[in-house]
Amino acid sequence: MHPRAAEFAERAAERYGITVDVSEFDEGTKTAAAAANAVGCETAAIASTIVVSLAGGERDGELVAGITSGANRLDLDAIAAHFDAEAAEMGSPERIRGTVGWSIGGVPPLCHDTAIPTVFDPTLMAYDVVYGAAGTPSALFAIEPETLADLAGATVVDVTEGS
Repeated sequence: MHPRAAEFAERAAERYGITVDVSEFDEGTKTAAAAANAVGCETAAIASTIVVSLAGGERDGELVAGITSGANRLDLDAIAAHFDAEAAEMGSPERIRGTVGWSIGGVPPLCHDTAIPTVFDPTLMAYDVVYGAAGTPSALFAIEPETLADLAGATVVDVTEGS
């Protein structure tokens, strides 16, 4: 197992007392479609973690995360409005890595170095199991969506395009 995926599994056990079964795929899981193809599920059952930076207001410069269904796109205006910011933009790879401890493409929804406010796409609640990144662009883990939202400390709210 890749060292970062193993680290993710260890952190999940230490922090949350859960055992995650990490699956790794040679073909990679960089996109929701590729991840869904790898595990054999609908694209909508992929829990993608997107970290954005807020601009303006009391939370200016703060990083927040959106855990969205792979079938949906995070709406930056909606996430900014949810967090009472003037705008939101994709976080820089360096800042994301420095804050949450994981690199873009493999950012898991859990086990961040620093806790950041998180929202959770209600579309994911329609599935018995969803799949999130496990620390690398080629590793995934399965989890019940209710458990994931709870462990991530996420607010279930639709901040996707078209919401």
